[in-house]
Amino acid sequence: MPANPKLIAQNAQFIKKIHEHAPGVYSAVGYAASNVHFLVGETGVIAIDTTETTQAAENILADFRKLSQLPITTIIFTHSHRDHISGATVFAEGRDVEVIASDNFDSDLVGVDQSRPAPNGALMARTKRQFGISLRPDERVSLGVGPGDRPMKGMGAGYLEPTLRIGQTTTITREGFELELAKAPGETPDHMIVWWAAKRILFSGDNFYHAFPNLYAIRGTPYRDFDAWADAMDQLMAYAPEVLAPGHTSPIVGAAKIVESLTGYRDAIRFVVSETVKGMNAGLDPVTIASGLKLPPELAEKPYLQEYYGMIAYASRAYYAGTLGWFDGNPTSLGQLPAADEARRVLSLAGGAQNVLAAAQQAAADGDDQWVLELADKLIVSGAEAEAATTLKVAALRRLADQTINAPTRNYYLLSARELEE
Repeated sequence: MPANPKLIAQNAQFIKKIHEHAPGVYSAVGYAASNVHFLVGETGVIAIDTTETTQAAENILADFRKLSQLPITTIIFTHSHRDHISGATVFAEGRDVEVIASDNFDSDLVGVDQSRPAPNGALMARTKRQFGISLRPDERVSLGVGPGDRPMKGMGAGYLEPTLRIGQTTTITREGFELELAKAPGETPDHMIVWWAAKRILFSGDNFYHAFPNLYAIRGTPYRDFDAWADAMDQLMAYAPEVLAPGHTSPIVGAAKIVESLTGYRDAIRFVVSETVKGMNAGLDPVTIASGLKLPPELAEKPYLQEYYGMIAYASRAYYAGTLGWFDGNPTSLGQLPAADEARRVLSLAGGAQNVLAAAQQAAADGDDQWVLELADKLIVSGAEAEAATTLKVAALRRLADQTINAPTRNYYLLSARELEE
């Protein structure tokens, strides 16, 4: 199936490989959505993160066993996202192991209060679309930060509860490695980084990867603190690492290259904040602000700031909602009509559903696919010419999917198209 060539090229960032950073220090990249890191000591091994499924963890462990037969005795979680904590039981191999996380580590795999209302159904449906779960491998060409074709058996099944939680900064010695564990809130509030000063290797979790940061995930997330994430880049640079081993995509080697990458990341986040605030203070609505927002040329050209995973427009709208809330400042929005009611009135003004359908067909012929979607939605929600409108929408979603550089958007479009057909 066609896809944006730039998105296909991003797959070079997660070619399946175990990278060696120093004797006995490795990163397994490309086996799953996220990376796993190993530090081999004299009598045991430290594992940093455990990937997303038990099957992926088994595959990684099988290849790692070609390098070391020592038992894994300590597991460190950089943060609580499922794709980093779901293979722990595989690496433990039936032994009692130490599991270290931050003191505010908060996973949705355990301890969820089922007595309280929660949008679990909506989150599950949207997560499935964002990651293209159930799409064919040729449709899901990439996750933006990981391979599209990856093992899915045992998703979320191998979690182990932390046995040690750390505060702001703690130095530990395990298996002969003296490591600094430091809180570094960014993509999540519970983020923790791991620093091995002896070889100047920094394990940064998801605070950096080779794509524009996912400041808002379309699967649905609480507000991510943009300022904290930008500040984390300064925190990472203060270590002056010579190897940066991220939670996704390939490691970066070389102090100057790391500084350049982290500086660009920080500046891009702060630019989105600054420009969004300017629009907010000018009284613009979030859609208008986002539609005109582009990084300055010196940042836009950086390969690690391409929108393979995060999107600038999504980030801007999330910052608006996270700081001012859903209301766009226009009093009309305070009493906004339900979508079906508005659609019926618009169709009446347009002279009927046939006219709107004809306009949608013309938009499709003109390649104006976003307009196709918006017109089709009016017809679908009103119940007028819904079948023809659905056919138009499905085709437009697939065309847009093939054009976008953003993997989550591509996956969301393609799976939504399939759901409409079914």
